[in-house]
Amino acid sequence: MKDLGKNLLRGGTGWVALLVMFGLVLAACEKKPEEGAEVTEIVIGMQCDRSGPTQTVGPFLCDGAHDYISLFNKKKSLGDKYRIRLMEIDHGYNVPRGVEAYERFKEAGAVSISLYGTPHTYSLTPKLTEDKTLGTSPGFGNAAAADGEKFPYIFPVAATYWSQIASAVKFVLDKWSGSEKPKIAYIYYDNPAGREPLPVLRILASKEGFQLREFAVPPPGIEMRPQILDIARNYKADWVIAHLFGRAPGVSIKEFIRVGFPRDRVISLVWGASESDINVAGWDQAEGYYGLQFAGVGQDHAIIKEIKQMFADEGKEPRKTMEITVYYNRGVFIIALHARAIQIALEKHGYPITGENVRDAMESIHDFDLDGFMPPLNLSRQDHEGGGWVKVYQVKGGAWVEASDWMHGYRDVVLKHVAEAKAS
Repeated sequence: MKDLGKNLLRGGTGWVALLVMFGLVLAACEKKPEEGAEVTEIVIGMQCDRSGPTQTVGPFLCDGAHDYISLFNKKKSLGDKYRIRLMEIDHGYNVPRGVEAYERFKEAGAVSISLYGTPHTYSLTPKLTEDKTLGTSPGFGNAAAADGEKFPYIFPVAATYWSQIASAVKFVLDKWSGSEKPKIAYIYYDNPAGREPLPVLRILASKEGFQLREFAVPPPGIEMRPQILDIARNYKADWVIAHLFGRAPGVSIKEFIRVGFPRDRVISLVWGASESDINVAGWDQAEGYYGLQFAGVGQDHAIIKEIKQMFADEGKEPRKTMEITVYYNRGVFIIALHARAIQIALEKHGYPITGENVRDAMESIHDFDLDGFMPPLNLSRQDHEGGGWVKVYQVKGGAWVEASDWMHGYRDVVLKHVAEAKAS
């Protein structure tokens, strides 16, 4: 090498330039492999509905997830060598398309999957278990999956429908001051998701002695005038617990307004209480309406401010979908858990990681709350739900405002029901 350099130098300036180039190439070849390696992508599969009956939810929730992952990658949360690729597939809330999406995620090597829809979760549970791939069903799906011993690869990671209905009943009874127990109406979308809370609701009616009538609304849930007339005029309900989603919540509020039923006697489970639902009815008309939430609402949260700053740094305006904060924020919440589990698994096992590694990492998440954005989440092999916490919000003065602290109701009843449920 020394003689070659001397001979090149004798050749003049052209040879000097060539020597310099040769040195640069040699230096590049002598780098450690990791310094020149490309960034490796770790795939999360995300089901979404941007085109089907719950398109009032999907675009906002899924955009929130994408923006969080962009921020996560920008901060190099997995170091210089790895980043997350969020692979979204729109299944239109159609189960066969959801199953097809799962197969595509599997081919892409996804180590975890964000599910979307209760029927989809039931259909995919056996596949996820067989393939040892983690799937989340936050605030929907099979409530019995709170038991990780029976359902090792399904994580509700937020209040299941059993926990939601128990909290709604507790809130109603705590508010009630009548001399007799209230008459409660349960109006629900008549599909597996709408029917999921019924067993716990019936147990609580028997336990607490309140009157209960159930009112099923057939899909697509946009015609419910007879049911709401029956609730208001014939049954004369004192309170309504609503479990509707898609376009149905907005329609229901308009119908309650039409028959003069007080909105401050209606409380919705988590998929019927967003800004988009209230926009349909009008904020002034919906005044008083209550809804359960499992993540923070509004934009006054550190993580949301970080995302907005990311857009500003790139010279962009924040997405308009960010304004539907209920669903956008849930997208952030959901995917942040996937990202955190992957981060833990990578730190513990190195690359490559498996679905089993990510499952174990998710079960180790402790006091994760994104600076108060959600209740401190603690997951374990025994509890894939994380405690079943919700917060009640109310429409007041043109906005969603907090009407309770983080709470859960009848935890003993819910956990007993979980323990008695069979794995499927």
